[in-house]
Amino acid sequence: MFAALRRRRERQATIDRLYGAIVAQARLPEFYSGLHVPDTLEGRFDLLVLHVYFVFRRLAGDAEARAVGQAVFDRFVEDMDDSLREMGTGDLAVPKRMRAMGEAFYGRAEAYDLALRDADDARLAGALLRNVYAGEESAAPAARKLARYVRQVEETLAGGDVSLFARGLISFPAPEFEE
Repeated sequence: MFAALRRRRERQATIDRLYGAIVAQARLPEFYSGLHVPDTLEGRFDLLVLHVYFVFRRLAGDAEARAVGQAVFDRFVEDMDDSLREMGTGDLAVPKRMRAMGEAFYGRAEAYDLALRDADDARLAGALLRNVYAGEESAAPAARKLARYVRQVEETLAGGDVSLFARGLISFPAPEFEE
């Protein structure tokens, strides 16, 4: 019985490490200063969704790691629920807001999946412009730079050892946003 509890705690610690790395990457100041992602709740949410999506997508492609990917997604949902409550969202409104966040995640994931199939970054930059930059046309150059970063992350994670993810270890590339 104690061994099962220890394994559960270890698994939760692994998920917390992975999710912590995702959150830390999404909060890097370079995104907000170098790429002009709006430093708002919506902008931060979209960067977090983007980085959760990266990990979820990578782990979904491996049968043994799929459960870890689902656990990371579940941790994201838990974090969003906690955040809503901390911001004062009432108990009756939380489920409605969570449903909207879930729809936002899956809608963005579908858009990014489709865009990543194209070798050209135009579709990906368009999806990022719509989602991360709320369709603000003046942000098109930043969306193109963010698309290059997305490709870099995809390449890095694709080459990463999934067994490391299952141990809570993940490494994102440093964002490099030259002018």
